[in-house]
Amino acid sequence: MNAFTIRDLENLSGIKAHTIRIWEQRYDFLKPQRTTTNIRYYTGDELKKILNISLLSKYGFKISHINKMHELEIKEKILSLSHAQAQQERIVNEMIQSMVDLDMEHFEVVLTDYINEKGIDKTIHYIIFPFLERIGILWQTYHINPAQEHLVINVIRQKLIVAIEGVGLHENRTTSALLFLPEGEFHEIGLLYIFYLLKVRGIKVYYLGANVPIKDMEYIVKIKKPNFLFTHLTSVANNFNFERFLSNLNIYLPDDTVLISGVLAQQYKKKVPQNVQFKKSLEEVMEYFGSL
Repeated sequence: MNAFTIRDLENLSGIKAHTIRIWEQRYDFLKPQRTTTNIRYYTGDELKKILNISLLSKYGFKISHINKMHELEIKEKILSLSHAQAQQERIVNEMIQSMVDLDMEHFEVVLTDYINEKGIDKTIHYIIFPFLERIGILWQTYHINPAQEHLVINVIRQKLIVAIEGVGLHENRTTSALLFLPEGEFHEIGLLYIFYLLKVRGIKVYYLGANVPIKDMEYIVKIKKPNFLFTHLTSVANNFNFERFLSNLNIYLPDDTVLISGVLAQQYKKKVPQNVQFKKSLEEVMEYFGSL
């Protein structure tokens, strides 16, 4: 059984824990369980309820009215929301609910329908990135089972690979990039998206994938001479030393521009080697690509 804290509900729904507690006291839709030490926890069904209720509340429905709705009516009201952002949030919520239920068929249908309607670029920006951000919150608090993560990530990975293969080759490509994840990093989703963005822009990509030793990169770089290297660091192994990694980039690849995005790039506060650039948001990454 999935068990979620009130902070998980707050992070996923955007509703403050204080407000959730007030709702519990005044209305019937949330009935948390308690552990033997009297700590409140919520089931997967209650997580799904709060996601739906918070969405309706955000777009104009009063909680007192929502409390009187039956489950089917709530679903109908959610489907009736016409605001584009509301529809995007609804789809992300559906994906979270499918993940909790291990309903991968529905998860894939939701994702495929949006890709068919809006295209892969908008799907990544408006659906997949927000989804990954929200389940990432759960991952950090250990309330998502790793098996759930593997299932949904593999579906997303397959969609990205199909999108990459669907991009036609550009002739006379003069700019090239080498994409890699260092030893200890296996989360390829962000890097695959960068692969897609670069290929769409006609940039030649050498994709080394995950868990790449720096000496292997040095070998490829000497032969292929890419214009820049790119890595996206999401969640590396506990024994990964980021400072040593940066130092090695400066030692083995001192004359090559290395771009780094992801959580570690956002959090790192110390000085970085001259050949390394941090990109702390997707906007910064896109800005750099636009300058090529």
